Amino acid sequence: MNETKLRNIPFSPPDITDAEIEEVVKTMKSGWITTGPRTKEFETKIAEFVGTNKAVCLNSATAAMELTLRILGIGPGDEVITSSYTYTASASVIDHVGAKIVLVDTAPNSFEMDYEKLSDAITEKTKAIIPVDIAGKMCDYDAIYKVVESKKHLFEANNDFQKLYSRVIVMTDAAHAFGAERKGLRCGQVADFTCFSFHAVKNLTTAEGGSVVWRSIEGLDEDWLYQQFMLYSLHGQSKDALAKTQIGAWEYDIVYPAYKCNMTDVMAGIGLIQLNRYEELMGRRREIIEMYDRALVPLGFERLQHYGDDFRSSGHLYLIRIPGFSEKERNEIIVKMAEVGVACNVHYKPLPMFTAYKNLGFDMVNFPNAYKQYVNEVTLPLNTLLTDVEVEYIISNLVKSVNIVGGYN
Repeated sequence: MNETKLRNIPFSPPDITDAEIEEVVKTMKSGWITTGPRTKEFETKIAEFVGTNKAVCLNSATAAMELTLRILGIGPGDEVITSSYTYTASASVIDHVGAKIVLVDTAPNSFEMDYEKLSDAITEKTKAIIPVDIAGKMCDYDAIYKVVESKKHLFEANNDFQKLYSRVIVMTDAAHAFGAERKGLRCGQVADFTCFSFHAVKNLTTAEGGSVVWRSIEGLDEDWLYQQFMLYSLHGQSKDALAKTQIGAWEYDIVYPAYKCNMTDVMAGIGLIQLNRYEELMGRRREIIEMYDRALVPLGFERLQHYGDDFRSSGHLYLIRIPGFSEKERNEIIVKMAEVGVACNVHYKPLPMFTAYKNLGFDMVNFPNAYKQYVNEVTLPLNTLLTDVEVEYIISNLVKSVNIVGGYN
């Protein structure tokens, strides 16, 4: 391999084949491009893949999370807990519905929230927890549910839907984790509600898009719940456009002044083909992750572990930490990698570091573990268009950049 040849390696380009393009063309020629038969088929296929009875497709994971909170009746006067180490969407949806955002620090040397601090954060006002399956690895749900059960006596339901649970509800931000598994269960079968993203940079993409699935529990009318998502995502209209095409079926009602965040058939067409390819795509991600692990772990790089005896990540992001490096040195690494054509990233800048969350009263000093995770974290390119030669190029230049910045040469 010629290491001196400058390459251009983007961070996360979409893996689109002729099959996706042909399906989009077929969709556009069909005359039905908004929410219709392909969206309904995609919902069915997602539910089958995840192992749930139903799935709802929307225009983003953010919409999926917000609508779930709204349908649960969570709003002003309530509190919802999430991680301080996540993308803003995990927390912004809490603010959107008028509830109070409660952020929890990560555990020491972990990207997951500290479950002891999670326990301390639950009050009589807590209605939901939003764990984050960061990088595609499922959280420790045994620990989460243990905490939830231990605080069950504090829970005060606002409505009959919440009474079905009679405890704090677990709604996972699984934007990264479609296809992940833990202890024999797929992501989507463990949390009460699970929200996926199909954004352009995700493992499975519909350009923009998302989905929500849920666990069946006693007393839950799943047809009613599915219909609530339909109402909330289409202006509260009692019939969608597909139903209104039936002969003489133009009449409809607006039962709630709701929102507009449906998925289109054009998006679903892309998703149907991506889903057919998905196991193969996850397999290629695993090959790349294992190449990174073999090269970098023996050199002392710390990384989020994607695979173990009882878990399998979706392989969405490759997060490493460079021991002993400062935030400034980490940033220099990213610049040096860019200079040789490799786009790297950081996942994530903790929420209390942003203006919006400072304005809400959060102070980074109260989240020391999250800050320590952030300062020396680098996310390497991980996508299914990478060749083995490109992965080797990334590794070689990362090691070289660390040696230069760290003064080891």
